[in-house]
Amino acid sequence: MSSALDSESRIQDHDHLALKLWLRLLTCTNMVEGALRQNLRQSFDSTLPRFDLMAQLDRHPEKLTMGELSRLMMVSGGNVTGLVRQLEEEGLVSRVPLKTDRRTWQVGLTAKGKRHFDEMAGEHEGWIAELFAGMDHDQQEALMDALAALKQSVRKTRKAAE
Repeated sequence: MSSALDSESRIQDHDHLALKLWLRLLTCTNMVEGALRQNLRQSFDSTLPRFDLMAQLDRHPEKLTMGELSRLMMVSGGNVTGLVRQLEEEGLVSRVPLKTDRRTWQVGLTAKGKRHFDEMAGEHEGWIAELFAGMDHDQQEALMDALAALKQSVRKTRKAAE
C-alpha cells in the first residue's frame, strides 16, 4: 500500500483528532493485514480467511458447528461453507453431522490440519513480532492500554445508543 494512497492521506489539518486517529488506525490495520495476507500466500499458498477459520478450530478442539464458525469469524454461512469444503478436500478439516440434528455439521481440525495450522501459526506469530519490532516493549504496552480504553469507549457509546 503506497503511503500516498492510504487512508491517512485523506486527513486535513482541520479534521477532528478522533477522525485523524481513526484513519491512522485503519491505515495501520490495512498495512499489517496486507503483510500477513502476502506472507500466508507466499509461504503457505493460503489465505487469511483460511488461516482464521483454522485458528478458530484450533481454539475449539471440541469442534464447532458451521453456524458457530460463522458467528466467530463474523462472516456469512456461505463463506464458511466454501472454506470448510476446500479445507476438507485437502484433508485439513473434517465435517460430521451432529448426532442430535443431522442438518447441523460439526467441524474440527484433522491431525494433518493441526500440524499444518501449528506451522502456520508459528510463522504468523513471527511475522507479527517482526511488524511490531520498531516499537519497544513500553510503546507496545502503552498502545495496548490506549486501545483498551478505546474499546471501552466504543462499547459504552454503542450500549448508550441501544
